[in-house]
Amino acid sequence: MATIERFEDLDIWKEARLLSKEIIWLSKNTELKTDYKLRDQIKNASGSVMDNIAEEFERDGNLEFRQFLSIAKGSAGESRSQLYRIYDSEYISEEELSSLVNRYLNLSKRIANFIIYLNKNEFKGNKYK
Repeated sequence: MATIERFEDLDIWKEARLLSKEIIWLSKNTELKTDYKLRDQIKNASGSVMDNIAEEFERDGNLEFRQFLSIAKGSAGESRSQLYRIYDSEYISEEELSSLVNRYLNLSKRIANFIIYLNKNEFKGNKYK
């Protein structure tokens, strides 16, 4: 794996950002915009995925990075659960639900694979030299 110097270069962060943008779009362009609590919950959860990846990447420590990736993965699961609530409230179609759930599942798998990679890597980050 090549050295990545900016969190913006991480594919998992890029995908988390795209998903967060889709949630923002839904919150502005569907009836979800009037369901303030659910709208804010899913916007926060989806934003948390990308934010946790970015926050710990900037700390420059492999050990803590795995913990924050785990939190990001949990936020992806929370976002998936809230998507079902949005669907059950009839704010999105079954096709939209399926697409977004599958993308979040794929992102969760990619985060998990990155955690596995970091677990196998001897480098613990510049913070621990």
